[in-house]
Amino acid sequence: MKNLKSRGHLLTEQSNPESENLDRLTSLEIVELFNREDVKTIAAIAEARIPLAKTIDVTTEAIGRGGRLFYVGAGTSGRLGVLDAAECPPTFCTPPELVQGIIAGGAAALVRSSEDLEDSQEDGERAIAHHRITELDVVIGIAAGGTTPFVHGALQAAKERGANTVAISCVPVEQVSINADIDIRLLVGAEILTGSTRLKAGTATKMALNIISTGVMVRLGKVYGNRMIDVAVTNNKLRDRALRIIGDLTELDHSEAEKLLQLSGQRVKLALLMQWMGVDADTGEHLLDKHRGNLRAALQDREL
Repeated sequence: MKNLKSRGHLLTEQSNPESENLDRLTSLEIVELFNREDVKTIAAIAEARIPLAKTIDVTTEAIGRGGRLFYVGAGTSGRLGVLDAAECPPTFCTPPELVQGIIAGGAAALVRSSEDLEDSQEDGERAIAHHRITELDVVIGIAAGGTTPFVHGALQAAKERGANTVAISCVPVEQVSINADIDIRLLVGAEILTGSTRLKAGTATKMALNIISTGVMVRLGKVYGNRMIDVAVTNNKLRDRALRIIGDLTELDHSEAEKLLQLSGQRVKLALLMQWMGVDADTGEHLLDKHRGNLRAALQDREL
């Protein structure tokens, strides 16, 4: 990383000519300006589709070998990583340690600004050591401007431990180089509010993380069609969703779906397998274990 005394040349710090009169716009004009500018986030994701797909493949393979996925960032970037990680257990019934977010400043930085903590490369290195990153893991460093020392330190330490590394930033390669195996650039242009990367940069980053984590879980067999068949039944809303998934896919009525869900131990995937293959819970569990949780593969197993 270049030692930058001034970051004014970075794309994320430049002034947007479309919003030069921002403070004189009406409320409706502000909304319309945001709407026009936010279209650029879609284009940025489209331009990054190849490295995004590669990240899904690498992460799927790593988790299949027993690895974990880590997001590392500071400020908005760190909060987005923690958010995506926190949403994986309820959506895909993953253990909390499988996808983790590391933010400069720790948990306190989630609710209170602590952007000064991003300036320590050593803290990033220590965070990697603390989480005992190995060659089985994937570490995704998120830094909108691409220069965050905490993220660079974490990526370098992760590489030294043999982990797969990915960088997500919103500046072109010629402005900032980042040492990572996969380099994702989300070029959304200058922000409406100059330098406020919680806007377009944050939106594009959230979209990228949505794509990566969901794509990985799809590839791991945690989705059937477009249904979240590994949903964790932990509250009334998710229980209702689980019953609707079972009912929609099996055409069972509500009471039958409820009974099947109960027999499966509140596991939608197992309930579907039991219904479609006419097996009990133990047999279904054995089939799923045999096929590493992949429902489609288990359904094609004829060795019963």
